[in-house]
Amino acid sequence: MVDESRPAETSQAPAVAPGLEGLVAQVKQRPAPPVHDWNPRFCGDIDIRIARDGTWYYQGSPITRPAMVRLFSSVLRRDDDGKTYLVTPVEKLGIQVDDAPFLVVGLGRSGAGADQRLVFRTLTEDVVIADSDHPIWVEHHRAGGEPTPYLRIRDRLHGLINRPVFYDLVEIAVEERLDDGTYLGVWSEGSFFPLGRVDEAAA
Repeated sequence: MVDESRPAETSQAPAVAPGLEGLVAQVKQRPAPPVHDWNPRFCGDIDIRIARDGTWYYQGSPITRPAMVRLFSSVLRRDDDGKTYLVTPVEKLGIQVDDAPFLVVGLGRSGAGADQRLVFRTLTEDVVIADSDHPIWVEHHRAGGEPTPYLRIRDRLHGLINRPVFYDLVEIAVEERLDDGTYLGVWSEGSFFPLGRVDEAAA
């Protein structure tokens, strides 16, 4: 099941904020930016925030052009300091991320058992197959809190899996016995990804 949610597009594209024009021009220089090959100087923070629902904000106002958001998301990088940056060949700018820099909104499935393949889509149109390099995992940010599922998108960047997609994963989850207990989880590309312990789910 694929969640077809999209950010609303206006009939008339809003003007690009002046502070973003130079950044857009830099990013457009290359179709597939090799951000990990770039080592530009750090130019400070830019007032860009990625909200938990995947909305990007510039100076407190949402960026309403999906193409621009996709462009900027292609040059995201998370460095050793744990911070997220927009990286171009000439500058590195720090941004604020409320939870995860990507939001996973769609799921496709083929095969079964250990041969199953799970294909995810993000709000910014990234397509990711869950495997050993792109694992699924679940965190509990506070005692008794709801499970928060994530997917590795690329390198150190991960995506928050939205509720509808997580519920789809739970529906297709199977039980597997691991060293420390029995877990509900999903298979993809030969890897098993636990979503939660069976005894915890029954508690």
